[in-house]
Amino acid sequence: MANTYTQIHIQFVFAVKYRNGLIHTSFKEELYQYISGIIKANNHKLLAINGMSDHIHILIGMRPTQSISELMQVIKANSSKWINEKKFLKVKFEWQEGYGAFSYSKSHVDNVIKYIQNQEERHKTKSFQEEYLEFLEAFEVEYDERYIFKEPAVSSF
Repeated sequence: MANTYTQIHIQFVFAVKYRNGLIHTSFKEELYQYISGIIKANNHKLLAINGMSDHIHILIGMRPTQSISELMQVIKANSSKWINEKKFLKVKFEWQEGYGAFSYSKSHVDNVIKYIQNQEERHKTKSFQEEYLEFLEAFEVEYDERYIFKEPAVSSF
């Protein structure tokens, strides 16, 4: 796209299905590298990636050649397939349906990077669910709590 100039910074937040803590420290960095490769292969610029055992935050400089939903589909599908093929877990790995995508101006990028880098400290006092709801409220995103977090099926036994 000749003569197209953009500056788009998006933070993605998404969780492991049922918010299970399945992202183990034994493969976390390798997973982040794999996701980084997906972002680069799709011509976007990774600015930060980190998370906890049940969710991930990614900040990217996004090119306008791909939709947010398409990029998230590629990241989530390929990374979950990769985790399962590598047999890091004894159970099938899946990401929760949906994601959060929040845009930032250039002046906020450094603070967002610091926020993402300090996930471990932040989650000593706040759950992922609390954090995510705070994002939705801060960005004035309308939501229905019934559909934000998928709960495990309840057994009728």
